[in-house]
Amino acid sequence: MACRKDGKGRVLRKGEHYRKNDKRYSYIYRDPLGKQHTVYAKSLVKLREIEEELVRDQMDELDSYVAGSADVNYLFDRYISTKTELRSTTKTNYLYTWNHFIRDTFGKKKIKDVKYSDVLFFYSYLLNEKGLNINTLESINTVLRPSFQLAVRDDIIRKNPIDGAYTEIRKRNGGSRKTRRALTLDQQRAFMNYVAENPFFYHWYPFFTFLLGTGCRIGEAIGIRWEDVDMDKRIISVNHSLTYYARHENSYKCEFRVSLPKTDAGIRSIPMMQPIYDVLKDEYERQTEEGFCKEYVDGMTGFIFTNRFGMPHNPQAVNRAIKRIVDAHNAEEEVKAKKRRESR
Repeated sequence: MACRKDGKGRVLRKGEHYRKNDKRYSYIYRDPLGKQHTVYAKSLVKLREIEEELVRDQMDELDSYVAGSADVNYLFDRYISTKTELRSTTKTNYLYTWNHFIRDTFGKKKIKDVKYSDVLFFYSYLLNEKGLNINTLESINTVLRPSFQLAVRDDIIRKNPIDGAYTEIRKRNGGSRKTRRALTLDQQRAFMNYVAENPFFYHWYPFFTFLLGTGCRIGEAIGIRWEDVDMDKRIISVNHSLTYYARHENSYKCEFRVSLPKTDAGIRSIPMMQPIYDVLKDEYERQTEEGFCKEYVDGMTGFIFTNRFGMPHNPQAVNRAIKRIVDAHNAEEEVKAKKRRESR
């Protein structure tokens, strides 16, 4: 079998490369977490010194983990590298949660030093000092607990210090988290009638009709394209979702990405009820005259519901719109009620 050689005829090892254009050497390797890295040197001797140092560092890092003296951040990074089955959106949410709430604080603690009381203090600090709500704390617990469970299974620690901490803190702060309640039929009618008749909000009418009439998640609804809709058979195919998240782990700039629905059962066909058919028909006629969406997201285009810039709706913008509509409706109802009381 042929061997790769450098300019002086020396045989190169696996991962080593020689670049003829600038006569530099490079070495490609993967760290214990599976991330690929490349180092460079001006000579093969120097490159191999670097390789030996990398091997020592990796062994030291592994020894540190086995001894429990690695920090919690290392534990999470090791855990997340094993979760190859996660949806991209779920992994992004985990990384966001860790980087924004844990990495620079609790994440710097040594694994072996973390006690149950430390977790209680950290969770109380997040709620009382940082002002986080109980739902956000649940998300934090969702990434902390399995990370420590990995250390338990690796025999680094004997017990998981996260176990039971979230439940105890939740009880101290009013019991269970806030429950979500579905709108009643009367509330749905009041909401949609108000949107349809309000000059500031009527442009949301087709989108909210679609949401209420299909039960789609917001990410699924904003990702619906004309090719996902069969107007003749009156069938809507839900086969993907649009997500909006940070472009990079260390960036606050966001972008749209296409992902699979949250679960396998999320890939489905939905029958098109008459109200949905009517708004889609009207939308298609309007867009035939004014133009269809030309924005591409991961190779997809033709999205049905867009903002005034021709971009798919941002999920946060949808939530803000709902709040504005509800607040405006309630404020007007209060004024009407006051006038009725005064007229008696």
